[in-house]
Amino acid sequence: MTFKLNQFTRTSAAVATLACLLAGTAQAASPAAPSVTVPYGDLNLASEQGASALHARVAYAARQVCGGNGLDVRNLQAYASERACESQAISRAVHDVHSPKLAASFAARR
Repeated sequence: MTFKLNQFTRTSAAVATLACLLAGTAQAASPAAPSVTVPYGDLNLASEQGASALHARVAYAARQVCGGNGLDVRNLQAYASERACESQAISRAVHDVHSPKLAASFAARR
């Protein structure tokens, strides 16, 4: 099992998974937009360890897609935009996986 995170325009800082629309926006993911496939078929999502491992993978993928690596935190607008993008990407991925343990892991880290 896998899902994919795709980046929308940087100004909206929205991320979609599996070509779904995010938060009611009417934009579709650009075919040229960066994307990351997150495999999770090897994880037991009914366990705390599996849910935690998937959450870590999703968070890492969100950072990759949203461009958080190498961010200059002195640029507060860019920092806020990228953090919002990461948060939305993780939230959407958690929703799309439909795992109660993953949702609990996500809620505990908020």
